[in-house]
Amino acid sequence: MSESVGVRYLISTTGRGALPPRAQLVTDAPRLSLNGAWRFRLSPVADVPEDFAQAGYDDSGWDEIGVPSHWPLARRDGSWGNPIYTNVRYPIPVDPPHVPTDNPTGDHRLVFDLPAEWPGGDAVLRFDGIDSCGRIWLNGVELGTTAGSRLPSEYPVGALLRAGGNVLAVRVHQWSAGTYVEDQDMWWLPGIFRDVTLIARPAGGLADVRIEAGYDHRTGLGSLRVDAGAGAVLTCAELGLDGVPADGFYEAEVLPWTAETPWLYQVEIATAAERAVVPVGFRTVAVEDGQIKVNGRAVLFRGVNRHEFDPDHGRVVGEELMRADLLLMKQHNINAVRTSHYPPHPRFLELCDELGMWVIDECDLETHGFGENGWRRNPTAEPAWRDALVDRAVRMVARDRNHPSIVMWSLGNEAGVGENLGHMAAAVRALDGTRPLHYEGDRECRYTDVYSRMYADHAEVELIGRGEEPPLSDPSLDARRRAMPFILCEYAHAMGNGPGGLYEYQQLFERYERLQGGFVWEWIDHGIRSRTADGREFHAYGGDFGEELHDGNFICDGLVFPDRTPSPGLLEYKKVIEPIRITDAGSGAFTIENRHDFAALTGLTLRWTYEIDGVEHAAGELRCPQLAAGQSATVALPAAGVPGAGGGAGAGSAAEGEAWWTVRAVLAEDTAWAMAGHEIAWGQWRSVEASVQGNAVEAAGSALGGIAPVGIDSEPVGSGSESASVGIEGESAAVGGDEAGAGFGAPRAARFDERGRLVEIGGMGVVAPRIDLWRAPTDNDAHALAQRWRHEGLHRVHERTVDVTADRDALVVRTRVAAAATDAGLLVTYRWSEAGDVLRLRLDITPDGVWTVPLPRLGLRLGLPAAYDQVEWFGRGPGEAYADTRHAARVGRFTSTVDAMQTPYVYPQENGARLDVRWASVTDAAGAGLRIAGGSPFLFTARRWTSEQLDNARHLTDLVPGEHVWVNVDLAQHGIGSNSCGPAVLPEHELHAVPATFTMAFTPLH
Repeated sequence: MSESVGVRYLISTTGRGALPPRAQLVTDAPRLSLNGAWRFRLSPVADVPEDFAQAGYDDSGWDEIGVPSHWPLARRDGSWGNPIYTNVRYPIPVDPPHVPTDNPTGDHRLVFDLPAEWPGGDAVLRFDGIDSCGRIWLNGVELGTTAGSRLPSEYPVGALLRAGGNVLAVRVHQWSAGTYVEDQDMWWLPGIFRDVTLIARPAGGLADVRIEAGYDHRTGLGSLRVDAGAGAVLTCAELGLDGVPADGFYEAEVLPWTAETPWLYQVEIATAAERAVVPVGFRTVAVEDGQIKVNGRAVLFRGVNRHEFDPDHGRVVGEELMRADLLLMKQHNINAVRTSHYPPHPRFLELCDELGMWVIDECDLETHGFGENGWRRNPTAEPAWRDALVDRAVRMVARDRNHPSIVMWSLGNEAGVGENLGHMAAAVRALDGTRPLHYEGDRECRYTDVYSRMYADHAEVELIGRGEEPPLSDPSLDARRRAMPFILCEYAHAMGNGPGGLYEYQQLFERYERLQGGFVWEWIDHGIRSRTADGREFHAYGGDFGEELHDGNFICDGLVFPDRTPSPGLLEYKKVIEPIRITDAGSGAFTIENRHDFAALTGLTLRWTYEIDGVEHAAGELRCPQLAAGQSATVALPAAGVPGAGGGAGAGSAAEGEAWWTVRAVLAEDTAWAMAGHEIAWGQWRSVEASVQGNAVEAAGSALGGIAPVGIDSEPVGSGSESASVGIEGESAAVGGDEAGAGFGAPRAARFDERGRLVEIGGMGVVAPRIDLWRAPTDNDAHALAQRWRHEGLHRVHERTVDVTADRDALVVRTRVAAAATDAGLLVTYRWSEAGDVLRLRLDITPDGVWTVPLPRLGLRLGLPAAYDQVEWFGRGPGEAYADTRHAARVGRFTSTVDAMQTPYVYPQENGARLDVRWASVTDAAGAGLRIAGGSPFLFTARRWTSEQLDNARHLTDLVPGEHVWVNVDLAQHGIGSNSCGPAVLPEHELHAVPATFTMAFTPLH
């Protein structure tokens, strides 16, 4: 780029002209929001004339843009540039601190008048966020430049203001030296994307406010220290304060603040000239006895990483969406947020204080892309960058330190291990010594107070929990680290279908005191709402905007979809981390355990149901024991009202079938984050052995890993014994029907072609069932496993008919299933028989040859006419579930449509399976169709496209319904894992080629 005088500031690592940083504070001093419509001009380079900053400049030919905004999203035709997504790699040459000459530059102009009541005197102009840097003028006078995109800058402007016709001019560059330390896995989006505010500064006002509010759990006393400058006084009736000097030390009995009990005291801080009311939460954070403790008690983080994102506006996130995020988190039992990887909008932290959320506040620092070049010239290791990095840390702490929700500071993310981190740490501790310090990249924990890792697998986490991790080379550092608490600042990568293995992680967190939980990556899919040429909506990801360099759909890795609809992964997480545990205690009772860290079980109701084969037979409510945190109790189930209960609840049932108890803990009254009736936790267990399908229920236990080996099979429901009704004639065969018919043309239950493939059942034509091994790879498969599957040809297997034989008992078809270019296959025997109006199939599968990869799936696929789009099933639901994502799915009877059974992952992939299904029916609107029952529980999937079509799609708009509904009845599927960035599928959830037997029954419905 040119280095003329006009643009040399682009290679400066710090801004200039701004006032010292201070706390975010709303007072009664006049404020004027300058958000709204501004004039805008975009240039392709940085070095353009600066005359636009003059008051008399004619901008009538300019366009208009909203502020806050990102200009590539403000005009979606590409004329203002496009979003760019990279995860690690920089989209510009790595030549710090220089940036390209081709540097999109947005000039912004606003002419504004002061309100009539605006006072004279000092004022500051505040910018809460400019990406990546800005140069600012007011009324032709340059105020300075910004650095630190997600940090505020304030400039003194009182002497420059006029009553009317003030001209504010801001030049914003997409690339600057700051780009090199802002390489956070997200869209590159330039613009003035946070608020712009003019704030009056009265003489003798509140220049800055610093609050320390501790809590002594042994005495119940809160301690308050306030630094607000000379002459400030405090008033809070609840604390017994009435105009007392702010510079004193005060103690009072208080209710402590925690994420579970977010008690805030409204403290008025005032001088003669200015007044503010600040919510104060009393709490003390410390690392003691190798644990992170708040108010003397260890906490368990059930957390998420949260980027700021709106599918239409990028990082321009309004309060409505901030609150929506926090409500969703609270409603799904999440108690902690890491602000990855920058300080959020200040209003978000205020909401965390109000609603209750533990927060790790993270500095606006990431230099991940330097790792692509051996970490050469990495800013954290370069002395020239020291002041810039310290400045970022100081500004974060100065802005945010009054928030009780913040329990840790983080120096940044994936920025190497340079000595500048130590200078940042020292600066943070000098400003605020009340919170522990976090930084994951510091594996030796030289600068930190907690040991943090990302994506460590279950085995390594268990070693750390036991204190048996491999030692560091320095014995003193090793001993120090072993005495530290451990968190997973990122784990369970929530990309696409998944994450799997959450339950196993949570078991470790609860087993070992040193393990204090973790933060799932991440909260939301960053898909940008877009439309096809014909107007159909989809969400765009990396590469959809023609970027020169991009990382595809890796930007879509959240627990909620871009429109904030919860994904199955979020529902699984909610269940796994639920703070109330409800389990069967036997003898007609259950155990309820309060796993909160602080809160007692109050304001809750227990609702129970008793179901047989998914049909409710009785229901009611129970009083929830008011247990303190950590306590448990046994609660008796009701004996009355359950048919056939006789001597006690759950003792037996007059009705035949599977009997299940479900107990749910729900809110008895409205709260700040959910309405009465909201479900917090649930437990479910089988009450009686099913008299008809008992063996199938027992088999469910063996299917936990999704694998059904030989020996768990049982015969499915039928009516009568197998009949002697099999015939072969010419090029077709039939099973069942009118045995009195003398010839093959007599009506029969099912018809087969010359290769023994089913083509008709009950008069309904079907696409012949065949062994299916393929699933459209999930994002977690795609990291490594999918390539192996494709290499082995599992996406293009062929089935060779060995022979077709018939007797009066069954039609027997033997085949071999294998892919081109490999000698490994499966030997399959289909045995078709009839039992009344039921067509029965026994599948025997034997591996042939050497299998070197696990299977994606193992089961049967068939096609039904497209009109059959209504689904009912008895099994786990209502949502999708797989071997290692099964805990949120409860046993019951559910109905849906084929369309509603699809999970709309931004990048199409395997989805929608229902687990442990005993039977499922697929019908048309009139109820005609097919019922499928299994001799053992199976996975059931129904969709309007094949797995191959799903595999070929890149967006949901690529999926076009065809003439069939495709049904998969799977003996098992390979687990899910989180190997898109985290660990692979745990061994117990893998699916390998082993001998297996599966029986099922097909019943035509008319």
